[in-house]
Amino acid sequence: MTSFLRSVIPDWIRRRLVPRGVAGLRCRPPVGWVRFGGLRRLEPVSRNWGEERGRPLDRYYINRFLENHAADVRGRVLEVGDNVYTRRIGGANVTQSDILHVTEGDPDATIIADLAHAPHIPDALFDCIILTQTLQLIYDVRAAVQTTHRLLKPGGVVLATVPGITHICHQDSDTWGEQWCWSFTALSMRKLFQESFGPSQVHVEAHGNVLTSVGFLLGLAVEDLAPHELDADDRDYQLNIAVRAQKSVSA
Repeated sequence: MTSFLRSVIPDWIRRRLVPRGVAGLRCRPPVGWVRFGGLRRLEPVSRNWGEERGRPLDRYYINRFLENHAADVRGRVLEVGDNVYTRRIGGANVTQSDILHVTEGDPDATIIADLAHAPHIPDALFDCIILTQTLQLIYDVRAAVQTTHRLLKPGGVVLATVPGITHICHQDSDTWGEQWCWSFTALSMRKLFQESFGPSQVHVEAHGNVLTSVGFLLGLAVEDLAPHELDADDRDYQLNIAVRAQKSVSA
């Protein structure tokens, strides 16, 4: 019956037949009436985070989080992979910038180490550690957080982000897909960091909503969505999780 109605009733009439809820919002459409348009596909629009279209959606939340905590990016700063955020967010407040790589070969790397086991790095070296989209690649993630705590000076801050709802990319040059171990929730990140830093020293944010999550899985970019769509956060759809954790001054 539903397929018959869809075939004989014009779209504009069917849209009017869908009941509206409070504040003008549409109620749940009947089964079979959802129109996916160009998004009804088995292949994503992009398998590379939407970079061919513009800025990846998760980077919108990562950039905003780091900019909101720019005051923490100061002194001696460690960043994983490169120091793009250290230079852009910290600027003149950074006195020394270090770059950590897990393997040798990058001429810009100042430290070669696995965060899950790095006894050769001295304690309390850094005022800030920027750890974006890294922990999902480390199997012993608890040990990595403990190392992060150890490397910070008393009062130092780690700014970390991790994926929540995500696809796993096997096509990038760093072969992340072969190393990807985890996706996280706000709760799991809170528990992980509280174990090392203490409950009062950890602040966790979850960003994203059903639209940005679906868009991210399909490979859409920031430029495909409106600002109000990007800025709406729904804790049931955690696309990206961000953590600010500060080492106790008495530690």
